[in-house]
Amino acid sequence: MNDPHTNAPQAHPVQQDDLGLTGPVVWPAKGTLPLRRDLAHIELAPRFLVAHYAVPTAMHIGEAPAELIRSTKGEADVIARLEPGCAFQALDVTTTWVWGCLGPDGPSGYVKRTAFA
Repeated sequence: MNDPHTNAPQAHPVQQDDLGLTGPVVWPAKGTLPLRRDLAHIELAPRFLVAHYAVPTAMHIGEAPAELIRSTKGEADVIARLEPGCAFQALDVTTTWVWGCLGPDGPSGYVKRTAFA
């Protein structure tokens, strides 16, 4: 059984269906799906074409609640409040921010790096 407090990679299903560029797709609103123009959650590969896909790394919010925000430029744009111990799927980690999601269906956004255990 996986320890929920480790950062070990998690198994994700391998895409079995054919992938194809079948026409335009509707791009979701920012903060919904874990999707940026440069990076997306691996489970979105059959639906969206981006430069890179990432298998998420499990991270957990530390001892204090943290805010999931839509953009690092608008820190007041809060999507959700993440409670201590909450699991978060990290897709892009910098020294200041972690971009990711609560799951492949979202919501997605940025959390301060210092918020994690």
